[in-house]
Amino acid sequence: MSIDRPVTIIGGHGKVALRAARILSDAGAEVRSVIRNPDHADDIRAAGATPVVADVEKLDVEGLREVVRDSGSVVWSAGAGGGNPDRTYAVDRDAAIRSMDASVAEGVERYVMVSYDGAGPDHGVSEDNAFFPYAEAKAAADAHLRESDLQWTILGPGALTDEPGGETIALGADKREDRATSRDAVAEVIAAVLRRPDTVRRTIEFSDGDTPIGEALTRD
Repeated sequence: MSIDRPVTIIGGHGKVALRAARILSDAGAEVRSVIRNPDHADDIRAAGATPVVADVEKLDVEGLREVVRDSGSVVWSAGAGGGNPDRTYAVDRDAAIRSMDASVAEGVERYVMVSYDGAGPDHGVSEDNAFFPYAEAKAAADAHLRESDLQWTILGPGALTDEPGGETIALGADKREDRATSRDAVAEVIAAVLRRPDTVRRTIEFSDGDTPIGEALTRD
């Protein structure tokens, strides 16, 4: 399955997003990477994508409709980065949900959410844990996406690393015990699921592993 309409990556300057932009653009896709800081535009261009300067935390649904307009797919790879619970909810939950609603309104076909392994209402993170706002925000955003009319895929990588990788992963019982997951692998999985209709309406939790990505994605 080719990608014949633009891909919009929200959170375009993140380490995963830059890798994904390069993979997709090298494969001939038109990539638009949404960034808040215009100083990052050159990094986006170096990855083969077109920079789109927009603060998704502040944009309403109508503003986000302009951001995703004419896109065939949207990849959410943005995040508040922790440290401020209010901003975590504002970005990882509220802005993400608005981007989904904007995508529906604009007729975007595909939406890929970069979440994390273990996300959901039963995440098990205690309220006194600094990770709790993020876990709650992701649970709400992922739930909203599953209830939408979008052709969604939710990716749940484990603990992110900058170790080289990308060609192989592990799912289910084969996942690494420490859940270590290369950002290279996450980027490759993003690019792979965008080409695969059999990944629509699936939640795919994975870590680094020994199974080629194409083979791993055929598994339930």
